[in-house]
Amino acid sequence: MITKFLAATLLIGGAVNALAQTSASNLVKYHATINDAKYVYAMVPPVARLKSGDVLETNTVDAFGNAIQKPGDSLSSVKGDNPLTGPFYIEGAEPGDTLEVKILHLEVDSNQGVGAFAPGFGALNETTYTPMLHAPLPERIWFYPIDHVTNTATFRALDSDFSVKIPLHPFFGCIGVAPAGGEARSSIVPEAFGGNMDSPEASVGNTVYFPVNVLGALLYMGDGHAAMGDGEIAGTAIEVPLRARIQVSVIKGHKINWPRFENEDAIMTVGAYRPLDDCLRIAFRELVAWIHKDYGLSELDAYELLSKVARIHLNEMVDPNYVIVASIEKKFLPTKKK
Repeated sequence: MITKFLAATLLIGGAVNALAQTSASNLVKYHATINDAKYVYAMVPPVARLKSGDVLETNTVDAFGNAIQKPGDSLSSVKGDNPLTGPFYIEGAEPGDTLEVKILHLEVDSNQGVGAFAPGFGALNETTYTPMLHAPLPERIWFYPIDHVTNTATFRALDSDFSVKIPLHPFFGCIGVAPAGGEARSSIVPEAFGGNMDSPEASVGNTVYFPVNVLGALLYMGDGHAAMGDGEIAGTAIEVPLRARIQVSVIKGHKINWPRFENEDAIMTVGAYRPLDDCLRIAFRELVAWIHKDYGLSELDAYELLSKVARIHLNEMVDPNYVIVASIEKKFLPTKKK
């Protein structure tokens, strides 16, 4: 339970943001605008500081910076792809630690979502990585009315009289920390620091773990999705702004190499790379290591068990790196070691 609240007002990037900086297990509030959004995961000055155990309430703009609002709007008006809220400095986090992020609440912060594809992007389109002789597909934009009462979005075909309702499953398309080695990585890229993982697993009820690469971890989030199909094949989900509440904690001296997810029922590991087979190998290698370290099975026993009961989820295959999440239900594992 949050027992104290302290509000402070800072002028950041020309926008006034209310935030609170309090002791452990207190509430921090931050309001993001497109004016203070970031487009890289990097070591830049934080917008707020949190202590381990603090709860953060914040918002994100959508993947287009909320620039696409009505028919006739064009992707040319978009300032940059996947604007990020943050970074948030987590006190006490240092390289070799793990940052734990519990996703407590996500809410679509709009009455409509947007889907689009554009030249040079998408699984069935000519891309930088898959050049073709044919002309790329043209830009097209769909609007998805959102019904907050029924918790659905409506797909309406552009070329026929067809519509269908889609259940909402809000999640962060982008969530990650500053990379190692002083790198600055685009908000389009998923990798070992997290980033544009497009993982429906980044949703309420799940915890995501990140390797801490720099002092304070520097946590970013954005690219809200109301719903998304496996693979995100046309390049977008139902893109929406979000209101979010998360809790951050530092696990001292616990080192991981890639992001992980966990809930009451399963443990899940992320692979983000090209080609797709290496992406899968990363995810399963990390899952074997997790089972071995925390549940006591030998690596070879874990490998054999995963071959029988593991699941894989192809999150997306359109970004500079593909993303796969490998998982195993806890009912198949020994009791976790203390």
